[in-house]
Amino acid sequence: MSLFDFWKKEEENFFDEDITIEETRFVVLDTETTGFDYTNDRILCIGALVLQNGTISIQDSFEVYIEQDHYDESTAQIHGILKDFVVKRPSESEALKQFLDYLGDAIIIAHHAYFDITMINKALERNGLTELKNKSLDTGILYKKTLIKSHLFERKDHYSLDDLADKFDISKKDRHTALGDAYITAIAFLKIVKKLREKKHVNLNQLFK
Repeated sequence: MSLFDFWKKEEENFFDEDITIEETRFVVLDTETTGFDYTNDRILCIGALVLQNGTISIQDSFEVYIEQDHYDESTAQIHGILKDFVVKRPSESEALKQFLDYLGDAIIIAHHAYFDITMINKALERNGLTELKNKSLDTGILYKKTLIKSHLFERKDHYSLDDLADKFDISKKDRHTALGDAYITAIAFLKIVKKLREKKHVNLNQLFK
C-alpha cells in the first residue's frame, strides 16, 4: 500500500468537520436473541429507531420478529417472545433485507453494540448477504466519557442499559423488548451528548475517539 492510499484510508475513518451530530442520521437498534452464542443462537427480533436533529422518530420505527425453529425457554422468560407468537414473522433472510433497507448508510447506535452487530453479521453471513459496513457507536462506552475521573468514585468496567436508564431517569416500561430497549438507548445517547457538551465542544468525529 502506498502512502497516498494509507492516508486516504485513514481519512475515510473521519467525517467532514462541518457535519454536525444533529444533522447526522443515526439508527438506534437492539436485538432480542435466543442467547449469547454468536454461532448457535438466533435473532428473535430487531427493533430500531431513527435519531436525527435531536429527535427520535417514533413514527418511523422498525420492528421485525423473525421466523425460526430455535427456542430457549430460559431466555423467553426475559424477552417474552414465545415460540408460538401470533405475529406474522418473515424468514431470517427477508427480515434482514427489510432491516438493511431501513438502515441505509446511517451510523448505528446500540448499547453493547458489538453483540448486536456481531449477531446481525452472523445472520447476514448465513444468508449469503454482505456484512454491515456502517460505523457504530456504543452508549456503554460513550457513557464512560461523561464520568468524573477521580479515585473517590468507583468506575465499573461495564454499565448496563438499566444503569443508564437509572442514571438518566428513563422509564423502563418496555425494557427487554427490542424496540423498547432501542428507545431507552436513543434517549440515553441524547443525554450523553448533552453531558459531554457541558464539558467542551463535541463534534461527530470526537464521539468516535
